[in-house]
Amino acid sequence: MGALVLAGTGLADGPAAAQTIAITGGEVHTGTGDMMSSATVLIVDGRIAAVGTNVAIPEGARRIDASGKVVTPGLFDAHTGLGLVEIGLEANTNDGAVENDRITAAFDVRDGINPYSQAIAETRVEGITRAVIAPQGGGLVLGQGVVANLGGTSMEAMVERAPAAVYAVMGEAGALAAGGARGAAGLLLREALDDAVDYARNREAYNARRRRDYSLSRLDLEALLPVVRGEIPLVVQAHRASDIRAAMRLAADYGLGLVIAGGLEGWMVADELARAGVPVILNTMINLPTFESLGATYENAARLHRAGVTVIFSSFDVYNVRNIRQIAGFAVSYGMPHEAALEAVTGVPARVFGVGADAGTLEVGKSGDVVIWTGDPFELTTWAEAVLIAGREVSQETRQKALFERYRDLSRLPPRR
Repeated sequence: MGALVLAGTGLADGPAAAQTIAITGGEVHTGTGDMMSSATVLIVDGRIAAVGTNVAIPEGARRIDASGKVVTPGLFDAHTGLGLVEIGLEANTNDGAVENDRITAAFDVRDGINPYSQAIAETRVEGITRAVIAPQGGGLVLGQGVVANLGGTSMEAMVERAPAAVYAVMGEAGALAAGGARGAAGLLLREALDDAVDYARNREAYNARRRRDYSLSRLDLEALLPVVRGEIPLVVQAHRASDIRAAMRLAADYGLGLVIAGGLEGWMVADELARAGVPVILNTMINLPTFESLGATYENAARLHRAGVTVIFSSFDVYNVRNIRQIAGFAVSYGMPHEAALEAVTGVPARVFGVGADAGTLEVGKSGDVVIWTGDPFELTTWAEAVLIAGREVSQETRQKALFERYRDLSRLPPRR
């Protein structure tokens, strides 16, 4: 069994990041809307040095032939619990949520991340190289999320932006956390933001005990300062059109950067979202109506895109982050342009969550996060033939693969007595 565990946590057996690698002959999709046939991606010292059809390849470079293959940036899932949850029904392996009135916005997922989680290893080989790791639930304000690259062997090596956002809930979940009514959730969020604004203006007086008491702890107030200053977004879970509108009013009143997560009825307020410049994170495969999502439709992403809304895709998962490819493919099958769907899982989430200058697209100077696919990455029969993170090739060995190999031939098992 020990060999199986090692197979699941091995990060990279491939070449070191300092090598020069030329991926040649592939159909290259840059994640910026551009596509080039028979193109080359050159990676030097872990960063993209050139992309194009007439790239000079240095002598001694390692060549990877991608002829007949599709080359894209590494995929980016904008809302996951990777590294925070190992076994969902085992409380001792869940570090994604906290139930403590004194720690809400201040809850930081970083110290709970396990870089050796089996879920990370299984996700990485599927072509997902970056993710937002977000708090998973409990309360009205959930805490702070981070942007992580999935090639690190420690929390410090994985986390690239922290905090990347603060998370809150509205709608049914918000009503439940606030005592049973949506209006109460909105009221409590406004009180928290009022306190954060006042604290920002009177921090010295508060620390000298010359200011009124606040509804939140000092730790929570400190965590909300980047939000009220507009430095990081407030990500609000909301599905119903009226709840999305309530979140937009809240953001407008306090001058916040807002991101909607969920947004199953987003298409119903698409023009308003576009005017306000509010991105929406979607799982396009959710189409079962509830009382807060009676307007759910598979065409949600396409309608939002046509209206000019910034669309991002996410699995909202831990164990099946790989489904983000199918989620994007679903959007394409229901009317979203292919390249726009690719941007929604590469460059757009990188930009929205503050790492767009370094990741998300195949552009000169950016991290060498590249995936070579056997075909269109949104097709179910396609797989990631090679995955590079910062120019380092990810090992294809995982615990799932080792288990498959062990049990694929049952005749090799010891006889039953």
